[in-house]
Amino acid sequence: MYVCGTSKNLIRNAINISNITRYSSSASTEDSPSYAQFVYNRNPRNLEKLRIAYKPAGYHLDKPGREFWHKLQVTTSKRHVTASVLHHTGMVPILATTAEWAIRKQLFSTLDKMAYITIGKVLAQRCLESGIFDMINTYEALPGSKLEALLQNLIKSGVRLEEYPRYKSPHPWDRERPEKPWEHY
Repeated sequence: MYVCGTSKNLIRNAINISNITRYSSSASTEDSPSYAQFVYNRNPRNLEKLRIAYKPAGYHLDKPGREFWHKLQVTTSKRHVTASVLHHTGMVPILATTAEWAIRKQLFSTLDKMAYITIGKVLAQRCLESGIFDMINTYEALPGSKLEALLQNLIKSGVRLEEYPRYKSPHPWDRERPEKPWEHY
């Protein structure tokens, strides 16, 4: 069997005793710890899930207000219904519309009550898959309306239409100490 020169060096270095002790877990000859000293959280929504992220309050005279992390938006055009989730930064992370080919092919009409029901189910599924479990709803639906059907399907699928309040750490002199959202027993 022929082994090239670089492969021989790699095999020779792997068998070297100093390399074995350096890579073994029981050897602690170095002064640096074997764990990471810093943890970088790459999830931008983590503080929102812990309920300690900043919620912009907006101005006092704003009619709908801006104190939310996620907000439901429903728009109806001449041909299509669009439901989306608006983040407080202005970004739209999730969108469901009857203009999508896969949804439009399953519907008889893109503006009837069944279209609103379908958009509610699709938006709820996408929200749950992306980790958005609650959002604010500023719409008041009339009983038996299309919008009520959309909202009911969101609720049935497991999306809350109200957000929990922001957790603020209590002061030492506060009488009530709210439960921390990340400590559920």
